Amino acid sequence: MSPRTPPTASAPTPLLGDEFHSGIPKRNEDEAKLAKEKWYSNQTAPESVPRQRDVPKLPPNTSREKFNGAVKELRDKIGAENVEINDKPLVDGWYMEHPNTHDAFHIVQQEEIVCSAIVYPASTEEVQAVVLWANKHTIPIYPISMGRNIGYGGAAPRVPGSVVVDLGRRMNKVLNIDGSNASCMVEPGVSYFALYEAIQKTGLPLWIDCPDLGGGSVMGNALDRGVGYTPYGDHFANHCGMEIVLPTGELLRTGMGALPGKDGADNPVWQSFPPAYGPYSDGIFSQSNFGIVTKMGFWLMPATGTLSYMVTFPREDDFERIIEVIRPLAQRGVFGNIPQLRHVVQELAITGKPKSFWYPGSGRMPRDVIAKGARTQPCGDVSWVFYGCQYGSEDAIKAQMDTVREAFGTIPGSNKFFYPNDLPADHYLHDRSKVFAGTPVLREMDWLNWLPNAGHVFFSPILPNRGKDARLVHNIIDQLHTKWGFDNFPTLVIAGRETHYIGNIVFNRADPDQKRRAAGLMRELIAACAKEGYGEYRTHLLFADQVAATYGWNNQALRRFNETLKDALDPNGILAPGRNGIWPKSYRGQGWEIIGDLQRAIVPASVKKSKL
Repeated sequence: MSPRTPPTASAPTPLLGDEFHSGIPKRNEDEAKLAKEKWYSNQTAPESVPRQRDVPKLPPNTSREKFNGAVKELRDKIGAENVEINDKPLVDGWYMEHPNTHDAFHIVQQEEIVCSAIVYPASTEEVQAVVLWANKHTIPIYPISMGRNIGYGGAAPRVPGSVVVDLGRRMNKVLNIDGSNASCMVEPGVSYFALYEAIQKTGLPLWIDCPDLGGGSVMGNALDRGVGYTPYGDHFANHCGMEIVLPTGELLRTGMGALPGKDGADNPVWQSFPPAYGPYSDGIFSQSNFGIVTKMGFWLMPATGTLSYMVTFPREDDFERIIEVIRPLAQRGVFGNIPQLRHVVQELAITGKPKSFWYPGSGRMPRDVIAKGARTQPCGDVSWVFYGCQYGSEDAIKAQMDTVREAFGTIPGSNKFFYPNDLPADHYLHDRSKVFAGTPVLREMDWLNWLPNAGHVFFSPILPNRGKDARLVHNIIDQLHTKWGFDNFPTLVIAGRETHYIGNIVFNRADPDQKRRAAGLMRELIAACAKEGYGEYRTHLLFADQVAATYGWNNQALRRFNETLKDALDPNGILAPGRNGIWPKSYRGQGWEIIGDLQRAIVPASVKKSKL
């Protein structure tokens, strides 16, 4: 299958290889087939619907004549076959065959936030050429690594009509794997699947750290400060060295890469020591629009022994006590990884069976129905499920597990431990065990079969590792899910001093009312948690302005600082305007910021009314 061919339900998922950089490894072929069959079995909407507006969607302040001329010039620079106009039907596809034209999990109308065109550079030099072109024509560009940022906006540009710069299709090489240094360097289009396979071919005893799904970009996830589940689970903290095209087209290397090696070679410790000399600048290129990263180094974990397990807790009210028990263990390093605490409703969702299998009624699933379903699962009628993993030698793991069992044993009824050998082959713990050991999988897709035509959006606040804080945030989230009519799927990703509370709003993207309610729920969640001092670490692109505004200490000092950097680095405002709530001066105060109703505020009225 060509990368440009829209996906269909019957076609096999493309394999990873020279012809398709973002496919699946051969070893995952059966897994992908099953996941895709489940996904399409619950789709009732057509694969695409006719577009109602002029195509392509033009960039702001750009006439069709100017756009056509600029595109011709870009094709002359990059190659005509490497610039595509977004004038075809919009196809949502599924996770492994996702669009780069829009958000596959659109929470507004499908064609509301679409690009005008997509360009596929093959090198850092071609990225520089695209940036210079954008400055010349003042056309906004929106870089993506692979566009699988599902739940947070996918590949959609914040400013409709922007030109998406798809870095993944032609910049997808693992540039280096250094066994002695336990590090690698990758381009944007290297997925977790691809990096894992590349390391396996070397035979080196090294692990990657991957998030729940393996198809995303290693670089893209780290730049968005995503997390995984081995001891190297903080992806940005475990990067080392970047090469960046600035918004003016100038090239920058951070860290030790700024010091040339002998005879012009790369610096020998570029992937060994992150800060180098002077201010540590790497952080400003994460979750920002200050540059386009084209190369990025990562540390790899030396392989070791593991033991994965699941612990169940019978009562809803165990919640605060569980957090209090986990905190000291995490701070002391007893947990070798970043464990998860999930509500039992997710044991039902992760089976891949639709909600209607468990509950034929409408509205939110009642708690007694959840309990009835849980009794059919290995976990039984419980409330909370903990997924953990210990690392090291057999003796070290035994000592760690003794400590874990003793600590959890202080919670009455909680000392029911499950290990992979205790559970059926299709139980989620087996896939979790692979992720805990750095092996990417697809299983996490299965909970999207909960509703027909399911899309989802994440609500992701950070809270202290204290039971009272966890209870307060959980109650806010659960009550608002009830108000807006959604099932609550809480996952707490627990580190030593903070917890990522990942709330997952699953909605039918073919149902306008569900989309409206999902957006309303998100807006209210952001406001209610911020009022108590809890802010999101990451959000969907259409809620970025509201989230950025919640970080308002000292009269929005952080936002003003980001805007100062943006204006200095990107004087023409061409690079991803609005990403993560950072607007250049040419857009600020023009009505682009979204605080209220998404359906009315994506494009300012002045732009909508202009004759292009």
